[in-house]
Amino acid sequence: MLYLVSFHMGWLIGSVLLGFCMGWISVVQRGNGTSKVTARWLAVLVAGLVAASFAHAVPGRFGYWLDLGLVMFACYLVGCTIGAWLRYWVVSRSQPSAAL
Repeated sequence: MLYLVSFHMGWLIGSVLLGFCMGWISVVQRGNGTSKVTARWLAVLVAGLVAASFAHAVPGRFGYWLDLGLVMFACYLVGCTIGAWLRYWVVSRSQPSAAL
């Protein structure tokens, strides 16, 4: 895994930056989001992919791509979280306080 991170450092940084930008933008636009059923199925899918990665169930090049995709997805989610949190912090500081 250390080789994966060191060899693809540029792509991982790009994934974090892309996630940061998307997190920054997502606070501004409020969408409907996904339903609870869809969110559960996506969570099960991601959990299954992580389990397959830890168990080395996918050998060779496809297993390498699976590991790389999961690491990039994790970096993207970290970037989204940081971007959304910073955008919320900046917007909440710039709003005038409510008068009593």
